[in-house]
Amino acid sequence: MEILLIRHGRAPSNDARRYLGRADEPLSALGRAQAQTLYESGLPPVDAVFSSPLKRCLETAAIVYPDQEPLIVPQFVELDFGRFEGRTHDQLTAEEPAYTAWLASNGEADIPGGENRAELCDRCRSGFLDMTARASGARRIATVAHSGVIMAVVSQFARPARNFFDCFIQNCQTVLCDWDGQFLTVKGGALK
Repeated sequence: MEILLIRHGRAPSNDARRYLGRADEPLSALGRAQAQTLYESGLPPVDAVFSSPLKRCLETAAIVYPDQEPLIVPQFVELDFGRFEGRTHDQLTAEEPAYTAWLASNGEADIPGGENRAELCDRCRSGFLDMTARASGARRIATVAHSGVIMAVVSQFARPARNFFDCFIQNCQTVLCDWDGQFLTVKGGALK
């Protein structure tokens, strides 16, 4: 099965360079324009569209696949940034010693009041396997999700293996993969 991974368009916190995890922000004007541009680029037809339950993903899905009702994957919410949520790198560096420790751990340490990367990866692995089971028999599906979710999924399932941070894509970029039931093969898009 082909899987088109799509990162949502920009939200106001993305525009302001604030950490945005579980806050349920809609798309910004720029994010809506990004999604419209992606739609106009001519995405391939899909048998089903899956999405994070957060507004920015659902809005992106509605713009890029207007004739498809998104199927929710609850495990595809973004990383819980806890005390880091809504704050910028500069604010956190000046005010939050735990942030400096989190950065020094390469993002693997616990986030106060949030979750760590291992928890994100476990949750996304479960959600991805549930999604592919729900899509059994489909030729091609699309998934609209967050950068952390896409990074978690691709870094766990891609062959050849990919580092978590090497799987980052910008807002409204895509990654086209083949899923053989065990591994993803990246075929195109923002990751080559």
